[in-house]
Amino acid sequence: MDDRIARIEVMLDEAGPDAVELVRELLDLYGEGLARVMSVLEEEQAARLAADESVAPLLLLHDLHPVDVRARVEAAIGGSAEVLAVEDDLVRLRVRPAGCRSSSEAATSALREAVRAAAPEIEHVDIEVERGETPLIPVESLAVRSGPRAP
Repeated sequence: MDDRIARIEVMLDEAGPDAVELVRELLDLYGEGLARVMSVLEEEQAARLAADESVAPLLLLHDLHPVDVRARVEAAIGGSAEVLAVEDDLVRLRVRPAGCRSSSEAATSALREAVRAAAPEIEHVDIEVERGETPLIPVESLAVRSGPRAP
C-alpha cells in the first residue's frame, strides 16, 4: 500500500492542475460512497472492516475510521507506556525505564513504530522516560573486607 501511495504522490507532482483536480473529485466521490457504507454497518462490522490493512488507510483518509486515535494508540502500545496526550498530529507517552540504556532506546523506537502503524496520521511521538528514584547503596557495603574485624 505504501508503495502505491508513494507512486501516486510522484505522479501527482508531475501532473498538471486538471489531473490533480480530477483526482480530488474522484477522492471525494469515493469518500462519499465509503461514508454511506460505514453508516449502514453495525459497530462490530465497522470495527472488522477498520482492522483490515487495506481498508483502514482509506477510512483514515476520509476521516471515517470508527476507532478514535487515542484508542488505537492505547491498543497498539498495550501496557508498555502511558498515553499522556493525543493532540492533532502529536502523541505524548511516558515509559518507565527497564534494563540498560540500549534496551530502553530499542523499546522507545518500537513504541514509535507501533503508534505510527496504528495511527498513521500521527507525525510526532514524544516519549518521556520516567525517572524513578535511584536506589542508594550504603557506602559501608562497598568497602572490601579482607578478614574478620578487629574488636
